[in-house]
Amino acid sequence: MKLAASIVIYHNNIEQLKHIINCFINIPLETKLYIIDNSSDDSLKILKDIDKKIEYIFNNKNLGYGKAHNIALRKSIENDVTYHLILNPDISFNPNEINELIDYMDNHHDVGQLMPKVTYPDGQPQYLCKLLPTPYDLIVRRFIPTKKLFKNSKYELRFFGYNKIINVPFLSGCFMLLRVNALKEVGLFDERYFMYAEDLDFSRRMHSKYKTIFYPYITIIHDHARESYKNIKMLRIHIKSIIHYFNKWGWFFDNERKIINKRCLNQFDK
Repeated sequence: MKLAASIVIYHNNIEQLKHIINCFINIPLETKLYIIDNSSDDSLKILKDIDKKIEYIFNNKNLGYGKAHNIALRKSIENDVTYHLILNPDISFNPNEINELIDYMDNHHDVGQLMPKVTYPDGQPQYLCKLLPTPYDLIVRRFIPTKKLFKNSKYELRFFGYNKIINVPFLSGCFMLLRVNALKEVGLFDERYFMYAEDLDFSRRMHSKYKTIFYPYITIIHDHARESYKNIKMLRIHIKSIIHYFNKWGWFFDNERKIINKRCLNQFDK
């Protein structure tokens, strides 16, 4: 099979879920979709009746984002799928355009991960190509309300206009097209992250062995809710994940971060 995908859900709006499911099942390829349900009840199991391509997996508890996706990633590895697509429930895309992303991966075997251009529903860009963060980038950015500090920030690579293909060390987890053979080498999501920063950790590990590519010629829509800015419980989870990330990779003394970020920025000097 060429392409499998997974969506992790937790008491989501059923109409929103039907939309992303229809986007995926209408991709003109042989596909498989895993719906991993972290909800406390299986009321959303009716989603599996939409199409025979869907496999519904009910966990009966909230395992967290990365751990739930790993259930599907292991299935893709076991079934020798070529590519696996990680999707957020709040994504929308044109099914007929996904083949262009697949073709790029087919023709560039050194690419382990790919993300297209991402916009808000009103068409405004989301700046989801990032350098590996310092504590300043993650902590000050989150807790200082002014946006002036980060307007045209180097961390989000805004200066390049998001209009050309680049190799980026940190790509958002909202839409991750992954080469399954690369997963066998790099590993799956670190399950110690319950939610938040697991995409940063994963993307960093993938980038250390493969190219992690931003592809601007296809655009998807992400109706991003930024729950940790509204919900104190999610904020605590976010903080815990940030602390775990820097404990794992280094707070202020992370020489690999300096090397990787310098290499990324050197692309723009050519």
